[in-house]
Amino acid sequence: MRPDRKVFVQICCFCASREEMLFGPRHSPLPSGSNMAAVESQSRFGQSVKGLLSDKVGSCSGDVMALTRQVLKGSRSQELLGQAARNMVLQEDAILHSEDSLRKMSIITTHLQYQQEAIQKNVEHSRNLQDQLKHLLK
Repeated sequence: MRPDRKVFVQICCFCASREEMLFGPRHSPLPSGSNMAAVESQSRFGQSVKGLLSDKVGSCSGDVMALTRQVLKGSRSQELLGQAARNMVLQEDAILHSEDSLRKMSIITTHLQYQQEAIQKNVEHSRNLQDQLKHLLK
């Protein structure tokens, strides 16, 4: 039995037991000639109560269906939240990877700066040597 059908059956059983509690069991003694009008009046009253009760049961079943739809929406929301959490973890991993790459690039930049300084020193040193050579050759 489907869960929404089971809830509907439980509500119907509750409503039926409530009706029995309010108006007594469904079987009634056979009416005598003297209280036939009272039985007919009670019968009409019972019919109107049954009509109201069936309206109430219909309303309750509508409410149960609305509740079921809301629960299904809630489970869809949970699914979307889970997906968002997974996406967030993926983004966090990408950010960590980017940080690691930036750290490595910073190290490489530092090494390149050291190499540039060494090259500049060598160029300056070679100029000095060229000047000394020119001076010696004169």
